Amino acid sequence: MARYHDAVCKLCRREGVKLFLKGDRCFTPKCAVERRPYPPGPQSTRRRKVSEYSLQLREKQKARHIYGVLERQFRRHFAEAERRQGQTGENLLRILECRLDNVVYRLGFADSRAQARQLVSHGHFDVNGRKTDIPSAQVKAGDLITVREGSRAMDHFKTAMEQIARKTVPAWLSVDAANFAGRVVALPERADIDSALQEQLIVEFYSR
Repeated sequence: MARYHDAVCKLCRREGVKLFLKGDRCFTPKCAVERRPYPPGPQSTRRRKVSEYSLQLREKQKARHIYGVLERQFRRHFAEAERRQGQTGENLLRILECRLDNVVYRLGFADSRAQARQLVSHGHFDVNGRKTDIPSAQVKAGDLITVREGSRAMDHFKTAMEQIARKTVPAWLSVDAANFAGRVVALPERADIDSALQEQLIVEFYSR
């Protein structure tokens, strides 16, 4: 499966904001955006006018990088968002938030979405009692996500459960650290999604 293999800190520098792709490192002075707050590559002093298309493209790329989704899959998510009732932009963010890898990250079982994607694909989680190893699987309201019995002895999950109290879990999720479990209380509304994305720009990009 295709995957981005370059330094992820370059993505944050390119967008000019923290995308929180490296877990706890993003909250320390080692964060690349704080140390080098300019795009990677040769720097130019010439001022360039930012076009409307460029703003739309950058917002779409920012969303892709935040959720770790490649272009083809992102287009599929957008097509699904268009088919659903309601505003396309909000539907898109809801689809991205309800990916299993993102939910695992939001619950605090992983330090980053990339790490969550790896843990899911390695088969460490059950959804409603069934092993699920597809990171893009969509969760629904009421779904129960649990760490599999055979994986609970791993140092990673032991540490994660000890540190989960200091992590902020969104209101649409609940976590039960004692039982290595989390539940989807309800599907997220736009106000529940703390992403600073301007989803309307993404809709405009694909509507050209």
